[in-house]
Amino acid sequence: MSDSLSTVLSDMSPAEPFFPFRTGQACDVHAFAKDHASERPLMLACLQWPDETPLSGHSDADVAAHALCDAILTACGLGELGTVFGTDRPQWANASGETFMREVMRMAHDAGWRLGNATVQIIGKRPRMAARLPEACQRMSSIVSAPVSVSATTTDGLGFTGRGDGLAAIANVLVFRKDFLGANLSGFGGVSQ
Repeated sequence: MSDSLSTVLSDMSPAEPFFPFRTGQACDVHAFAKDHASERPLMLACLQWPDETPLSGHSDADVAAHALCDAILTACGLGELGTVFGTDRPQWANASGETFMREVMRMAHDAGWRLGNATVQIIGKRPRMAARLPEACQRMSSIVSAPVSVSATTTDGLGFTGRGDGLAAIANVLVFRKDFLGANLSGFGGVSQ
């Protein structure tokens, strides 16, 4: 094992896994607001969707941003969305998904983690997302300073998302120890440089 890799691994606490990478997966779900005259716009993937019914929630209810935040938090061992931004914390009322994402990235960085990449899949009948998927990828990627791939699908009429009662999102992330970046990987897991 290389000296720089040995140093990185020896600095890790015994509670951390040997491999300095972790994955996280999370899901978030919100119903559409019953009051269609809501003053708040639909926020999805940190984008405003004019003329669409907003989602109901303590914050802006951006299911894509929330799922991504939850996946990052769990991958880094920092809790989960409900404990960090719960409804019992009035300072997060009406907060944007972008605000949550920036706070989660700060927490991850402070704990020694970096985001490698992420995927977010949004599930629902509406809004029709195909034309704005590149914009969603760019927007979310710029907030977390890492590649975020955003996709969308339907459930072919099944379940609450199929009925159009709300939206769901699933996120997967890869995080790595920030001190691992640049380590000499020779001799580690078959990697040669």
